[in-house]
Amino acid sequence: MSIPPATDWARLYHAYGRAVDVPGQLAALSGADPAVRRAARSALTGSVHHQGTRWPASAHVVAPLVALVDTPATPERGTVLHVLHAVAVGDLTDGELPFDPLRAFAAADRVRPVDEDAVLRVLFEEEDPGIETVADVADAVALHWAAEAYRAAARHTASFLAWLRDRDPSVATRAAALLAWFPKTPGLASTLTDVPYDAHGPRASANLALAHLPGPPGSGELAALTACLASTDEAVRVTAAVALARRQSVALPDEALTVLVHADEGEVAGTVPGWDRSLRGHVAVALQRLGL
Repeated sequence: MSIPPATDWARLYHAYGRAVDVPGQLAALSGADPAVRRAARSALTGSVHHQGTRWPASAHVVAPLVALVDTPATPERGTVLHVLHAVAVGDLTDGELPFDPLRAFAAADRVRPVDEDAVLRVLFEEEDPGIETVADVADAVALHWAAEAYRAAARHTASFLAWLRDRDPSVATRAAALLAWFPKTPGLASTLTDVPYDAHGPRASANLALAHLPGPPGSGELAALTACLASTDEAVRVTAAVALARRQSVALPDEALTVLVHADEGEVAGTVPGWDRSLRGHVAVALQRLGL
C-alpha cells in the first residue's frame, strides 16, 4: 500500500514528536513478517493513540488505515481495523452510546490554531516546558485532535458499511462495532439488519450496533432481531434480546425476556470483538433498563 504523498508527516506531531516514522509503520502493516507487523501496530498505536489521546497526526493515519482494510491482500485486516477503531473513537466505551458528536466535541470547535500551536510548542519545542502556561486550553486542544480523528473516520463510513459484507468475519464483526459510533450514516440500520444470520460473529456485533441506535426499531430491524432469538448461536440470541430490550422495552417479546433471564442466570460468558462490555455486561444493562 502506498502512503499519500501529499501528507507532510514531518510537520505533524504524535505523542513522541514529529511523525516522520508513521509512513514506515503504516507500510509495515502490509508486510509479510508477522513480527514486523506486530511491532508496527504497537508503535503506531502508541504514538497516535497514546493512552487514549489523539494528536495532530492521528487524523492523517485514518485514510491509510482504511485503504489497508479495503485491500484484500492486507494481512490481519481485522487487527488493522482494531487500530482504526482506536484512532477514530479513542477510549470511549460502550456506555457513551448512542454517540452525539456535536455534543461530545462542542468544546473542540472553540479551539484556535494559536491554542494548538502553544500546546505543541510547550510539549515539544521548549527545553524547560511550562505546562501550566497552557493548562487552560490543553484539554480542549486534546479534544480538538480527537474530533479531527473522528471526523476523518466519518468520511469513510461507506467503506465501513461495505466491510459488513466482508468475507473475513473479523472485519465484518469489528465494522459493525465501529459503525455504532456513526449513527447518522445513511443506510446504517438497513445494512446492519441485512447481515446474514449464519454469520455468527458479525450478526452478534450487528445486533449490538442496532441496540445502540437511537429511537425504536423499524419493522425490518424488529423482524431481524426477533428472528435472531431462535438462533443456535448463544451470542446471536443474547445480543438480539439485548437490542430488543434497549429499543423495544415497552412491547418486549416474551422470547427476548426469556433469553435475557436465562443468560443472566447462566452467567453468559464471552465478548463480541470490538465491544467493551462482555455479553454478561450487556445483559445486565438490558435487564436494568427493564427494571429487573
